[in-house]
Amino acid sequence: MEPDLFTAAAEERQEKDPSSSPLAVRMRPRDLDEVVGQQHLLKPGSPLRRLVGSGNGPAGASSVILWGPPGTGKTTLAYVVSQATDKRFTELSAITAGVKEVRAVIDGARRAAGGFGKETVLFLDEIHRFSKAQQDSLLPAVENRWVTLIAATTENPYFSVISPLLSRSLLLTLEPLTDDDLRGLLRRALTAERGLAGAVELGADAEAHLLRIAGGDARRALTALEAAAGAALDKGEREISLLTVEETVDRAAVKYDRDGDQHYDVASALIKSIRGSDVDAALHYLARMIEAGEDPRFIARRLMISASEDIGLADPTALPTAVAAAQAVAMIGFPEAALTLSHATIALALAPKSNAATTAIGAALADVRAGLAGPVPQHLRDGHYKGAKALGHAQGYVYPHDVPGAIAAQQYAPDAVHGKTYYEPTRYGAEARYADVVEKVRERLRGS
Repeated sequence: MEPDLFTAAAEERQEKDPSSSPLAVRMRPRDLDEVVGQQHLLKPGSPLRRLVGSGNGPAGASSVILWGPPGTGKTTLAYVVSQATDKRFTELSAITAGVKEVRAVIDGARRAAGGFGKETVLFLDEIHRFSKAQQDSLLPAVENRWVTLIAATTENPYFSVISPLLSRSLLLTLEPLTDDDLRGLLRRALTAERGLAGAVELGADAEAHLLRIAGGDARRALTALEAAAGAALDKGEREISLLTVEETVDRAAVKYDRDGDQHYDVASALIKSIRGSDVDAALHYLARMIEAGEDPRFIARRLMISASEDIGLADPTALPTAVAAAQAVAMIGFPEAALTLSHATIALALAPKSNAATTAIGAALADVRAGLAGPVPQHLRDGHYKGAKALGHAQGYVYPHDVPGAIAAQQYAPDAVHGKTYYEPTRYGAEARYADVVEKVRERLRGS
């Protein structure tokens, strides 16, 4: 598709004055070697390398679907291919394009292939926004390789892309960028001629804050850096300070070191607030952990521990809730994981509390460590192997299901701890029911 008059004018202006383009655009890699992160997709012989190269012969370049969170490089990779490939490159966005535009690209690709032997690469951004009928219109072109498709999506392709198109393409998954990836990108942007060209420097605490607020998103990191650099220069400052970054992006730096004391102090405060049933304080500490970029899986693990340590049988649904939250967090990630963590934190904070399960296993472990173990009673030992009967194993064992109430009056614990009481249920919440039951069961076991 030919650019319109306004698009052409904008591109001409950017060529004459590159600084008119956003920093994130100016810092786009010019070749695959400049791409930050995603090295698992850029190995020699990878589909993206073949798209940049000739890709001719019996094994031509494959169509690909790039799936990953925002800011991980989907558009960047397509841009690099467009700059480096010797193929004809066309770009469409599913937000503005429809079947008519797709067919125009396909017709142009067929003419270019037939008249000039030129292959066409079609980059389709936000493919998940295309309807089934719109995606269907791509099938003949991809099937016959009239175009080589590069499609980008932030949505799970197994739900948002039709199966026939998936089967004709390679699915490439992009990973969130690491702090090291983004740190290298920020430092390159500070010094590169097409970036900030050394006009400002970045303080260590300001850099750390930019990494936190970026959340693995390169575009967000560069946009925040450009805004902070502009603010610093307006104030006549050579160095971008933490205060300048905070003022610019309107997001305060959370005092939180993921590898230091704050990591453990805030996590401890979260759990103690849940234990103390202060739901508002618990949500405050949860928000601090989320805002500081804490691993959501770490938070979910702490909630699972709290469910057993501080709630236990007072609310038997607490642990399943925490486990479900951990599973959901692992599947969806941030930002949506914040909702799941909030759900679980509120449920745990407002649940009735009991540490009876904690003290019970603690007391049992203390006895075992003190040597109070002893042999397993003869009637409880395994009697299935040859010779067990001669040893007296399993002799005299009463099968509980054979007696009324399914509780047989017999000894289960070794002699060393027979009669010991470890579990002392509370009368809080649902555990009150267990408190009534356990005394009756113990009486039946004693034959009372």
